[in-house]
Amino acid sequence: MNVGKSGYRVFSANSTTACTELAKKITERLGVELGKSVVYQESNRETRVDIKESVRGQDIFIIQTIPRDVNTAIMELLIMAYALKTSCAKNIIGVIPYFPYSKQCKMRKRGSIVCKLLASMLAKAGLTHIITMDLHQKEIQGFFSFPVDNLRASPFLIQYIQEEIPDYRNAIIVAKSPSAAKRAQSYAERLRLGLAVIHGEAQCSESDMADGRQSPPLVRSSSGHPGLDLPWRHQAPFPGIELPMMMAKEKPPITVVGDVGGRIAIIIDDIIDDVENFVAAAEILKERGAYKIYIMATHGLLSADAPRLIEESAIDEVVVTNTVPHEVQKLQCPKIKTVDVSMILAEAIRRIHNGESMAYLFRNITVDD
Repeated sequence: MNVGKSGYRVFSANSTTACTELAKKITERLGVELGKSVVYQESNRETRVDIKESVRGQDIFIIQTIPRDVNTAIMELLIMAYALKTSCAKNIIGVIPYFPYSKQCKMRKRGSIVCKLLASMLAKAGLTHIITMDLHQKEIQGFFSFPVDNLRASPFLIQYIQEEIPDYRNAIIVAKSPSAAKRAQSYAERLRLGLAVIHGEAQCSESDMADGRQSPPLVRSSSGHPGLDLPWRHQAPFPGIELPMMMAKEKPPITVVGDVGGRIAIIIDDIIDDVENFVAAAEILKERGAYKIYIMATHGLLSADAPRLIEESAIDEVVVTNTVPHEVQKLQCPKIKTVDVSMILAEAIRRIHNGESMAYLFRNITVDD
């Protein structure tokens, strides 16, 4: 049976074999077996979860890595959590290294904050705690009504730079946009390296497409019939009053703030998904004299044609952790390298179950990291 010495169990909520690799590495480090459960899709694409052993009164850890089919993975996690809750598990802790929908954590015009919705769904399903890694915005922790431990991958990526990049002392840390400068600065200060920032690239933020908010207010009907007059709230502003208009943004030409000539450029970010911005940044850095270009990111989603674009670009190496399965992408592009973070996830599980402090896992981590 999968009973640890202190009485806890570790399950994987994934229905695909490739997504269970991280769970197997974590259980190997913990010295326990992976919990007995069956997660599968029925012929009508409904998700079914069967727990094959007793979990009554136990601390249960659900490891869920997020594949390309994000929504299926979310349903697997929710259904397993609810199945464990109704099976009288004592505590249900979700180990979600890459938290999905984390980019949708701000209001975009008439959109919605999907990350907040997902947090509420997880709480309703029965989760009592979450372990994750490098949230896209640290403020996402405030969406939850239960504790969230946001671990950092930076110690593992910094170790990779020190051990695997020859002559890293001649490197410079690069932020591909001003919004990524704070994260890049953290790496630069720890490695005692310089910092460069690419300014002026196209941002993937809210669209400038027109919607109802830019529409002029409707004017009073000129029909003359009193029954066809518009309500006051739809009428034009008071005569003679004009609201000030926000000036449109004008992106400056792409520039690199900092000297990268004759140096190794290391671009730092938390997620690498669509790689067009990274490829464009690499071309700019090559033009400015950088002779090698590395990309370091925690979560390697690498969607669509990312492996092909990386292989054909000026990028020398892309280093990501195994928070997201990407074995297929590695076969398509040998430039992609993986750093294992199962060690810190296993230690977090052990400490939470034993009631030990998590401070050791956050030593030397500041608010800005």
